[in-house]
Amino acid sequence: MTLKTQIKTIAQACSKEIIGIRRHLHQHPELSFEEYNTAHFISDTLTAYNIPHQTGIVKTGIVALIKGNNPNKKTVALRADIDALPIFEKNEVSYKSTIDGLMHACGHDVHTASLLGAAKILNSLKTEFEGTVKLIFQPGEEKLPGGASLMIKAGVLHNPRPVNIIGQHVFPSMEVGKVGFRNGMYMASTDELYIRVKGKGGHAAMPEQYINPLLIASEILIALQANFMNEVTKKIPNIPTVLAFGKINGMGATNVIPDEVLIEGTFRTMDETWRTEAHNRMKKIAQEIAKKMGGDCEFTILKGYPFLVNDTELTNQARQLAQDYLGKENVEELPLRMTAEDFAFYSQEIPACFYRLGTANANKGITAGVHTSNFDIDEAALEIGMGLMAWITINNLMCIK
Repeated sequence: MTLKTQIKTIAQACSKEIIGIRRHLHQHPELSFEEYNTAHFISDTLTAYNIPHQTGIVKTGIVALIKGNNPNKKTVALRADIDALPIFEKNEVSYKSTIDGLMHACGHDVHTASLLGAAKILNSLKTEFEGTVKLIFQPGEEKLPGGASLMIKAGVLHNPRPVNIIGQHVFPSMEVGKVGFRNGMYMASTDELYIRVKGKGGHAAMPEQYINPLLIASEILIALQANFMNEVTKKIPNIPTVLAFGKINGMGATNVIPDEVLIEGTFRTMDETWRTEAHNRMKKIAQEIAKKMGGDCEFTILKGYPFLVNDTELTNQARQLAQDYLGKENVEELPLRMTAEDFAFYSQEIPACFYRLGTANANKGITAGVHTSNFDIDEAALEIGMGLMAWITINNLMCIK
């Protein structure tokens, strides 16, 4: 029996178990950095699989090691995120969230279950490969500063240091049975923008006595959204950039001019030098407009995740292995995305491959996107996800047989 056949056989044999794990996790979601029961469950599962591991990293993170022959030869890392979102689930399924207002609406239950499945496969075949597999179960992907950044600071990329890292993410826009890859830049950096525009409040009927922060805020928004972004498009067309504002709060009334206006937005791009320059330019534009109109402006930027870059050599290898495992017709090229992922922190440290796992099934009505109250998956994706990850990992380590 070939190694690929062994992997597929084991994945099929334990698929019901891994589906059960996914359903348990789905029923018991926990928010970022509060995943204590989730971590306990993962630890118990790894113990049942006889896989040594360390708990309590960044409170709820876990790192496990599967050592093959000659374990010091090479180490590769696999990562899954474990946190959920503050969303009320509307799905009427047997494994619906048991906690009102919390839901695994981004597929982290799938990522965790798939990684546990891959761990079970790899552990049962550890005499077939040389090197070590490092499993990273990471908290807090959904919340700044991102669990990945904290796990890295805690040393998860050392002792032993992996030569590369692989991550897998659900993709509800892709039918189950398919996977997607992209070389190079894949996902954007993300920053949160908080602008406090200060004026002077007063009675709306007495314009000589107030400085309207709403008008100042309007000028700032126009200057940033139109003029600044038009300039960006002309001068740096090769660097994808998004600037968007989703909230403005004046708290005035028909005849009340408020003292200040609050604006919130997001800035995303794929170049760190330009990212820094853009931060400075946006602040300067807003502050100059506010001053010119007699007001003031506090422009706060919460720097989030960096852009995610897929290592070309590692991604090409993973793509070819996926074609071999699933068939060339089931492996697709992914478009650039301006969404963000804290896996990007790993990709800035070591060669990385972040690919997508198809989870949709239009015939079953499973098409809802992530971060929605109706998100769900075709659970056939779990057998594919764990098997493919094990296949890519073993070949990454270079098989003995």
